[in-house]
Amino acid sequence: MIRNPRWPKYWPTHIVVRLATLGSLGKLKAPGTWGSLAGLLLYVLVFHHLTLFGSVLLALACCYVAIGICGEAEKRLNKVDPGEVIFDEFVAMPVCLFGLKPYLGHGYSFLVILAAFLLFRIFDIFKPLGIKRLQRYYGGFGVVIDDVAAALLTCLLMNVGMQFIPIA
Repeated sequence: MIRNPRWPKYWPTHIVVRLATLGSLGKLKAPGTWGSLAGLLLYVLVFHHLTLFGSVLLALACCYVAIGICGEAEKRLNKVDPGEVIFDEFVAMPVCLFGLKPYLGHGYSFLVILAAFLLFRIFDIFKPLGIKRLQRYYGGFGVVIDDVAAALLTCLLMNVGMQFIPIA
């Protein structure tokens, strides 16, 4: 059994919930979409400027933090994988764009980002190919792992699909 990290249990409830819901974004209609859009902003501001290796390391660190925060938020909100908890989408979304940096500077940026965003949302909502089963894991790991799997599937499909687009 995978346990939640212990460090968030010492944090005040309002901080845990605010982080897990990204402030008030988690209270808006379609909160996962808003969390994913915030994740795109995270990619543009931080991940895009890193090497692939740096991006992977940062994504792993973000996932660890998300597991802790989302798992503790579940306890504090007394709900299993609450819809308002969107920190998981926030940290998973940048993973969708790994390996696509060459296509983001050649006039394809908007289309690449839009396609990755839409694919991620589809996979996050419908949870195909066993992704739904990943939610069965306990606590924060269960909250985060299905989003990471959806992001990895998106990343794979985007990287394969982009092989058919010539870079000028």
